[in-house]
Amino acid sequence: MKFRTGQGIDFHRLVEGRDLWLGGVLVPSGKGSLAHSDGDVLIHAICDAILGAAGLRDIGFHFPDNDGSYLNIDSKILLARTVEMASEKGFRIVNIDSTVMLESPKLSPHIPEMCRVLASVAGIAADAVSVKATTTEGMGFTGRGDGIVAMASVLLEH
Repeated sequence: MKFRTGQGIDFHRLVEGRDLWLGGVLVPSGKGSLAHSDGDVLIHAICDAILGAAGLRDIGFHFPDNDGSYLNIDSKILLARTVEMASEKGFRIVNIDSTVMLESPKLSPHIPEMCRVLASVAGIAADAVSVKATTTEGMGFTGRGDGIVAMASVLLEH
Protein backbone atom coordinates (compact mmCIF):
# COMPACT_ATOMS: atom_id res chain seq x y z
CA MET A 1 0.00 0.00 0.00
CA LYS A 2 1.35 3.41 -0.91
CA PHE A 3 0.14 6.88 0.00
CA ARG A 4 0.50 10.22 -1.75
CA THR A 5 -0.39 13.71 -0.64
CA GLY A 6 -1.41 16.60 -2.84
CA GLN A 7 -2.08 20.26 -2.33
CA GLY A 8 -4.19 22.69 -4.29
CA ILE A 9 -4.91 26.38 -4.19
CA ASP A 10 -7.28 28.56 -6.21
CA PHE A 11 -8.17 32.24 -6.35
CA HIS A 12 -11.11 34.05 -7.91
CA ARG A 13 -12.27 37.63 -8.08
CA LEU A 14 -15.62 38.37 -6.46
CA VAL A 15 -18.10 40.38 -8.49
CA GLU A 16 -21.74 41.37 -8.22
CA GLY A 17 -24.21 39.48 -10.39
CA ARG A 18 -22.60 36.05 -9.97
CA ASP A 19 -23.62 33.19 -7.68
CA LEU A 20 -21.24 32.10 -4.93
CA TRP A 21 -20.74 28.34 -5.20
CA LEU A 22 -18.51 26.76 -2.57
CA GLY A 23 -18.05 23.04 -2.09
CA GLY A 24 -20.96 22.40 -4.44
CA VAL A 25 -23.31 24.50 -2.29
CA LEU A 26 -24.94 27.79 -3.33
CA VAL A 27 -24.07 30.27 -0.58
CA PRO A 28 -26.29 33.37 -0.37
CA SER A 29 -24.09 36.39 -1.06
CA GLY A 30 -24.09 39.73 -2.83
CA LYS A 31 -21.05 38.65 -4.85
CA GLY A 32 -19.88 35.51 -6.59
CA SER A 33 -16.75 34.21 -8.27
CA LEU A 34 -15.81 35.57 -11.67
CA ALA A 35 -14.86 32.48 -13.66
CA HIS A 36 -15.32 30.52 -16.86
CA SER A 37 -17.01 27.72 -14.90
CA ASP A 38 -19.36 28.20 -11.94
CA GLY A 39 -16.29 29.51 -10.06
CA ASP A 40 -16.34 27.06 -7.14
CA VAL A 41 -12.91 27.94 -5.78
CA LEU A 42 -13.09 25.21 -3.13
CA ILE A 43 -13.77 22.41 -5.59
CA HIS A 44 -11.08 23.75 -7.92
CA ALA A 45 -8.48 23.62 -5.12
CA ILE A 46 -9.57 20.08 -4.23
CA CYS A 47 -9.30 19.00 -7.88
CA ASP A 48 -5.77 20.40 -8.07
CA ALA A 49 -4.81 18.57 -4.87
CA ILE A 50 -6.13 15.25 -6.20
CA LEU A 51 -4.55 15.72 -9.62
CA GLY A 52 -1.22 16.67 -8.08
CA ALA A 53 -1.15 13.69 -5.73
CA ALA A 54 -1.97 11.35 -8.61
CA GLY A 55 0.71 12.89 -10.85
CA LEU A 56 -1.89 14.14 -13.33
CA ARG A 57 -0.82 17.79 -13.76
CA ASP A 58 -3.44 20.41 -12.83
CA ILE A 59 -7.04 21.49 -13.32
CA GLY A 60 -6.17 23.99 -16.06
CA PHE A 61 -4.55 21.25 -18.11
CA HIS A 62 -7.58 18.96 -17.96
CA PHE A 63 -10.36 21.60 -17.94
CA PRO A 64 -8.96 24.70 -19.71
CA ASP A 65 -10.81 27.99 -19.30
CA ASN A 66 -10.61 28.65 -23.04
CA ASP A 67 -12.67 25.54 -23.85
CA GLY A 68 -16.31 26.45 -24.42
CA SER A 69 -17.50 23.06 -23.18
CA TYR A 70 -16.59 24.17 -19.63
CA LEU A 71 -18.41 27.51 -19.78
CA ASN A 72 -20.53 27.80 -16.60
CA ILE A 73 -20.02 24.08 -15.89
CA ASP A 74 -21.01 22.80 -12.47
CA SER A 75 -17.69 22.21 -10.69
CA LYS A 76 -19.08 19.04 -9.10
CA ILE A 77 -18.80 17.56 -12.61
CA LEU A 78 -15.12 18.55 -12.70
CA LEU A 79 -14.57 16.95 -9.29
CA ALA A 80 -16.30 13.74 -10.36
CA ARG A 81 -14.13 13.56 -13.48
CA THR A 82 -11.01 14.26 -11.41
CA VAL A 83 -11.86 11.47 -8.96
CA GLU A 84 -12.43 9.16 -11.93
CA MET A 85 -9.04 10.06 -13.45
CA ALA A 86 -7.27 9.33 -10.14
CA SER A 87 -9.23 6.08 -9.80
CA GLU A 88 -8.14 4.99 -13.27
CA LYS A 89 -4.54 5.27 -12.02
CA GLY A 90 -5.40 3.08 -9.03
CA PHE A 91 -5.87 5.79 -6.40
CA ARG A 92 -8.66 6.31 -3.92
CA ILE A 93 -9.17 9.35 -1.71
CA VAL A 94 -8.54 8.77 1.98
CA ASN A 95 -9.37 12.29 3.15
CA ILE A 96 -9.68 15.93 2.09
CA ASP A 97 -8.72 18.90 4.26
CA SER A 98 -9.48 22.41 3.03
CA THR A 99 -9.66 26.06 4.02
CA VAL A 100 -11.61 28.90 2.40
CA MET A 101 -10.43 32.49 2.95
CA LEU A 102 -13.26 34.96 2.60
CA GLU A 103 -14.28 38.04 4.56
CA SER A 104 -18.02 37.58 4.09
CA PRO A 105 -20.49 35.95 4.10
CA LYS A 106 -19.90 33.71 7.09
CA LEU A 107 -19.57 30.12 5.89
CA SER A 108 -20.06 28.22 9.15
CA PRO A 109 -23.78 27.48 8.58
CA HIS A 110 -22.99 25.98 5.15
CA ILE A 111 -19.97 23.84 6.03
CA PRO A 112 -21.83 20.63 7.03
CA GLU A 113 -23.66 20.62 3.67
CA MET A 114 -20.40 21.32 1.82
CA CYS A 115 -18.81 18.30 3.52
CA ARG A 116 -21.78 16.10 2.60
CA VAL A 117 -21.78 17.22 -1.04
CA LEU A 118 -18.01 16.92 -1.46
CA ALA A 119 -17.98 13.49 0.18
CA SER A 120 -20.80 12.27 -2.03
CA VAL A 121 -19.07 13.38 -5.23
CA ALA A 122 -15.67 12.09 -4.09
CA GLY A 123 -17.10 8.74 -2.97
CA ILE A 124 -15.87 8.99 0.63
CA ALA A 125 -17.47 9.38 4.05
CA ALA A 126 -18.53 12.88 5.11
CA ASP A 127 -16.26 12.68 8.15
CA ALA A 128 -13.29 12.25 5.79
CA VAL A 129 -13.88 15.79 4.47
CA SER A 130 -12.88 18.88 6.40
CA VAL A 131 -13.86 22.38 5.31
CA LYS A 132 -12.64 25.28 7.39
CA ALA A 133 -13.22 28.99 6.86
CA THR A 134 -11.22 32.01 7.89
CA THR A 135 -11.05 35.71 7.19
CA THR A 136 -7.92 37.69 6.49
CA GLU A 137 -8.82 40.23 9.18
CA GLY A 138 -9.56 42.90 6.58
CA MET A 139 -6.14 42.58 4.93
CA GLY A 140 -5.45 42.24 1.21
CA PHE A 141 -7.83 41.50 -1.65
CA THR A 142 -9.81 38.99 0.39
CA GLY A 143 -10.13 41.41 3.27
CA ARG A 144 -11.46 44.11 0.93
CA GLY A 145 -14.01 41.64 -0.45
CA ASP A 146 -12.42 41.69 -3.90
CA GLY A 147 -11.59 37.99 -3.98
CA ILE A 148 -11.69 34.55 -2.46
CA VAL A 149 -9.03 31.88 -1.91
CA ALA A 150 -9.28 28.18 -1.16
CA MET A 151 -6.54 25.72 -0.26
CA ALA A 152 -6.87 21.96 -0.07
CA SER A 153 -4.78 18.93 0.74
CA VAL A 154 -5.66 15.33 0.07
CA LEU A 155 -4.33 11.93 0.97
CA LEU A 156 -4.58 9.28 -1.72
CA GLU A 157 -4.04 5.56 -1.27
CA HIS A 158 -2.83 3.32 -4.09
